[in-house]
Amino acid sequence: MSLYIFDTENELQNRKRAITEDPSSLALDDSIIVRLIEMLDIHNHLARTFRHASDRYKGTGSIEFSITLVRQPNRGRQYDLPTANEIGGLIVGDLSATSVGKDIVVELKSSALQRISDLHPLLMSLQYPLLFPYGDTGYHERLPYCGPEASTVRREYMTMREFDAYQIQTRPSEGMTIIKGGKLFHQYIVDAYVATETERLRFISLNQKKLRADLYNNVCDAVDIGDADATQLGKKVILPSSFTASPRYMSEKYQDAMAICRWYGNPHLFITVTANPNWVELTDHLDAYGGDSANSRPDLECRIFKLKLDEMMADFKKGVYFPKPDAAVYTIEFQKRGLPHAHILLWLKGIRKDVIAAMIDEYISAEFPDKEVDREGFELVERHMIHGPCGRMRPKSPCMDKGECTKNFPKPLSEHTRIDKSGFVVYRRRSDDTSFVVKNDIQVDNRFVVPHNLGLLKKYQAHINVEWCCRTSAIKYLFKYITKGVDRATALLEMNDPGANVEGGKKKNDGQE
Repeated sequence: MSLYIFDTENELQNRKRAITEDPSSLALDDSIIVRLIEMLDIHNHLARTFRHASDRYKGTGSIEFSITLVRQPNRGRQYDLPTANEIGGLIVGDLSATSVGKDIVVELKSSALQRISDLHPLLMSLQYPLLFPYGDTGYHERLPYCGPEASTVRREYMTMREFDAYQIQTRPSEGMTIIKGGKLFHQYIVDAYVATETERLRFISLNQKKLRADLYNNVCDAVDIGDADATQLGKKVILPSSFTASPRYMSEKYQDAMAICRWYGNPHLFITVTANPNWVELTDHLDAYGGDSANSRPDLECRIFKLKLDEMMADFKKGVYFPKPDAAVYTIEFQKRGLPHAHILLWLKGIRKDVIAAMIDEYISAEFPDKEVDREGFELVERHMIHGPCGRMRPKSPCMDKGECTKNFPKPLSEHTRIDKSGFVVYRRRSDDTSFVVKNDIQVDNRFVVPHNLGLLKKYQAHINVEWCCRTSAIKYLFKYITKGVDRATALLEMNDPGANVEGGKKKNDGQE
């Protein structure tokens, strides 16, 4: 959570400076910013409270005060003594022995910073005043749950996930301020997700504390109380496998996949499906209800992707594009600042271990269709299934590393599908002077076509890479790949020493022994 410093004397310039380091580089209309500030002052009770506190201090110059916005609306305000001469920021914490929970507090500059809870009902209104111009109270734990009459859910209160899902629905009868926030909407979704995960973690932590208390009581019943100290049981919270995307959850999914492999043998197909931001359903929705682009509505992209993925898995189970599967495993991932995609493994019924090339050609193609016979298929392959161009033709392509394509394109031409000595499938890519397209002023032929199934491509109109699994040594890698969980990064903060050069982790003196 950021700490916001308010300098009301230079508020206009401060807000412009927050957008860009060089205010002159961005032509901002001061009148628009002034009108937004006035709008918040008039309609947002939180803004009025902050400004009233600031004006009150300016008028007296000596009155010490603080304003607390408590966790629940019915708890009132709590005052405390300030320590400096201006409002310093929004900070959170327990100010006294009577404070309960973590509440957002406005106080004078203090000597210590405190954290704003992700579960505070006014967190989003304070973080995103333009999305919540009236300072609305957000989610709290006592919001009543009212489901449809046919629902089998019997709960008294709703979850934070349900509340956030309601917030981002398209309702033309309302202003739809949140979903029209552009990049601010992206940030809001991330913060809402973090808050939802925090609530889930808190629930897990409370349950584990209860288990530790039960364990302590059981131990005390069995032995002398002096031999059992609850503090020695530890406070570490281990996420169970029921917590989606936790390490134990992903490990359990990997073990399940390996168990399926032991029973049915190696999988036959490895399919990767990526969302298409130009799906007709998405563009029709944006045309009807407004929106700059599909990327401004990542919530819709994800919902449509999940609907199509469910339909695709249903087609697989019916044997529409391939033989009916004995088993199927899939996982959904998200590219960094990108689109959702799914990795799918299929075990097909009645497929022998030794697969012939004709069977692979029946289900997978790595060539352009005949443009005269199947123009739709040709255009879909051109739109969705072309890699690059890269290699010597375009050495600055994003997929290039040390002069080589990381995906090993362009692929070699081959008159027939075959399996090489390493166990890789070399798909049929025939030389045809009439089968090519031009991308980035470069002529691209069958060597750059990603393997696909034409029937799948025509129905779902997205990037769908279909690969045949032949290498036994690659099976374990596939299972680990699709169950690795979300990407992570480790950051290290170090203090620079301006008086020394650092090389290889050791200080180096220039010209000195």
